[in-house]
Amino acid sequence: MQIWKNPKILEFFLAARIIKPTKGSFSGPIIIISIISLVLGLSVMLISLMVLTGFKKEIGEKLSGFTGHIHIVKYNSNNSLELPPVDIDSLNFSSIQGIEGVKNTQVFISKAGIIRTDEEMQGIMVKGVADDFDSTFFSNNLLQGRIPNFYTEKKTNEILISKKLSQLLHIKLKDLLRVYFVNNETGQLRGRRLEVIGIYQTGVEEFDEKFVLADLRHLQKLNNWGNDKVSGIELYVEDFSQLQSVEEKVYGVIPYDFTTENVKNRYPQIFDWLQLQDINVIVILVLIILVATVSMISTLLVLILERTQMIGVLKSMGARNSLIRKVFLSQAAYIIIIGLFFGNLIGIGLGWLQKNYGLVKLDAETYYMSVVPINIDIWAIIILNVSTLLLVLLFMVLPAMVTSRIEPAKSIRFD
Repeated sequence: MQIWKNPKILEFFLAARIIKPTKGSFSGPIIIISIISLVLGLSVMLISLMVLTGFKKEIGEKLSGFTGHIHIVKYNSNNSLELPPVDIDSLNFSSIQGIEGVKNTQVFISKAGIIRTDEEMQGIMVKGVADDFDSTFFSNNLLQGRIPNFYTEKKTNEILISKKLSQLLHIKLKDLLRVYFVNNETGQLRGRRLEVIGIYQTGVEEFDEKFVLADLRHLQKLNNWGNDKVSGIELYVEDFSQLQSVEEKVYGVIPYDFTTENVKNRYPQIFDWLQLQDINVIVILVLIILVATVSMISTLLVLILERTQMIGVLKSMGARNSLIRKVFLSQAAYIIIIGLFFGNLIGIGLGWLQKNYGLVKLDAETYYMSVVPINIDIWAIIILNVSTLLLVLLFMVLPAMVTSRIEPAKSIRFD
């Protein structure tokens, strides 16, 4: 009789006794089907989430690798690709680098040029960098050779080009190229003989076919600038999700004739496209949760129907409707947790295989990468699991209410 005095113990006792369907019962196959639907549903939701966040992270990192997260440049209404000179001494670097969220700063010069070979000619955009350059991004995407040595006192003639550019112009490693530039002041064409020391590939075709990395000091001389003049400063942030707030802080410490621009504003069409993918994934998640919920509602109704006699007996013995509802909700929670466990196992397992072995390939010209990217975010996975469990259980309250309408006298005779 002690068990009746503690509804919680009784609730779990009854749920544990009826959790396993009896031999030949109709609910057995229904439970298996519900578990399978939950497993497949959660697996698809996890893979969709990992692929979406992987795409956003990968594309964001690739675009930022070329141009940085935030640019500090001289305010200029001219839309020219070449920026007006910035006097480094006019900026307080210590205050910029001391801003919370700023990871790294580096100077740069951008200048349009032309590579001419015996057979071909191609317009390019040369980015000049100095000894503060962080080469991690290009090192991770390096196919041949090495990163040019920008860290010595003497300027180097080494350059880094893309695989796409090398194919277009039939360029090989160690080739000497004649690169031509237009002097902004005189309009004269000036050339430099530079050596290809490395070849990279990122998959972002718009950049790969024209982006070249060179020593900043060459471009300073071509522009007739002193050693204290650059096109601007690139900033990298520690957390990409805080990009907007960090930019606002940076804007607050720079002089009035300077401005900032972040990578999202420079390439709005790409980030807008990624934003549309968010909507697609949300629609997929909602539809899958609805399907799983309908499946679980059907399962719970079958379980209640199969246990009608037991419900009648419990009511005749004084059990309250709330206790009986909790018994069936506990049974539903048990089925959901099994489905979530195996769904996580399959979804995360497939994500891990793709992340480490790149089984599914993509067209790099369309998607900016050659394999489907995966980002395994533990917190996002936990939130998705908890949300699915709570939402499905919330909808289980409605079919569980059916037990309150069952009359003991009729249900005991129910067959």
